[in-house]
Amino acid sequence: MAKVKYTYDSKTLSYRKIERAWKQKLQDIAVFSAVAMAFGVVFYLAADLWFESPKERRMKRELENMVLQYELMNGKLDQLTEVLGDIEKRDDEIYRTIFEAGPIPAEVRTAGFGGANRYRNLEGFENSELLMDTRKKLDQVASRAYIQSTSFDDVVEMARNKEAMLAAIPAIQPVANKSLKKMASGYGYRIHPIYKVRKMHWGTDFSAPTGTPIYATGDGKVTTYKRSRSGYGRHIVIDHGFGYKTLYGHMSKIEVRRGQRVKRGDVIGYIGSTGSSTAPHLHYEVMKDGRKINPINYFFNDLSPEEYEEMLIISSHSNQSFD
Repeated sequence: MAKVKYTYDSKTLSYRKIERAWKQKLQDIAVFSAVAMAFGVVFYLAADLWFESPKERRMKRELENMVLQYELMNGKLDQLTEVLGDIEKRDDEIYRTIFEAGPIPAEVRTAGFGGANRYRNLEGFENSELLMDTRKKLDQVASRAYIQSTSFDDVVEMARNKEAMLAAIPAIQPVANKSLKKMASGYGYRIHPIYKVRKMHWGTDFSAPTGTPIYATGDGKVTTYKRSRSGYGRHIVIDHGFGYKTLYGHMSKIEVRRGQRVKRGDVIGYIGSTGSSTAPHLHYEVMKDGRKINPINYFFNDLSPEEYEEMLIISSHSNQSFD
C-alpha cells in the first residue's frame, strides 16, 4: 500500500493531505522505469560477462569434447602413418624385391601435398591449426593408402606370374652331373686355346663326350638357331622371358627349331666340338636384361650345397678355356 503524505498549512494551522497531479505521477513512473531498465541492462551485461548460462555451459562442454576428439584423432592418424610407413618399407624392400620390381619412389608416395593452400576454408577459427593439421594428415594417409593399394594390386599380379617366372629362370645345369668329365673353364678371364692370350670368357664350358645330351635350363622359346664353322659353331639361344636368355654353343646336333617352345629339362641338342673349339664341350652363357652374367649363380636347382661349393672353386680357376 502506498504511503500517504501530509503537509502543514500555517494558515489553517492544520495538516492536509498532499494530492499529486497525474502528470507528476506519470513522470515518477517514467523515472522509476528508466532506472529499473538501466539496472536491468547493467545486471544482464554483468551476468553475461561473469556468469554462464546453462546453454553456454553445454556448448562449452561440447567444444571441449570436440577438441579432445580431434586431438585423439590426430594421435590415431600418427599411429596409422607409422604403420603405413612400415607397410611401404616392407613393400619396397621385401615384396617388390622378391618379384624383381623396383621400389616406388618416395616422391610418388607423397605426391600432391604442396603448392596452394588447400585448407584456406578452415582458417579464421579458434582451433584452425588443429583442424588443418588433422585434415592434412587424413588426406596424406588416404593418398598414401591408395598408392599402397595400387602397389599391392601389382604385387598380386606379379605373384600370379611368379610360377611362370620361376619356371623360366635358368636354374639347372645344361649337362647332367653323371655325364660330366669336368667343368673345363668358368666365367672370367681365361687363356684362349687358339690365340694363347688372356681373354674374357663370358660363359662356362662343360667337358663331356660327343653326343652327350644338352638340356634346356628353363622354360622359353628358341629365338636363335645357327650353324657356323667358326665362333660358337652349331648353337642356339633360348629366350626365357623376364629378361633371361641362355646360349648353348659348339653342339654336334640341334634337336629344336627356331620358334619352338621348350620346357626346363627338355633335350635341345648334343655336345660336340663345332666352330672355334679344341675339344668336345658345351659353351653355356646366361644373359639377364642384355648383360652377360656368371652362369654359376644359377645352378641352384639340382646341386647340393657341397656340390655347389665345389663348382664355385673349380669355376674360379684361371685355366685355359676350350673356345
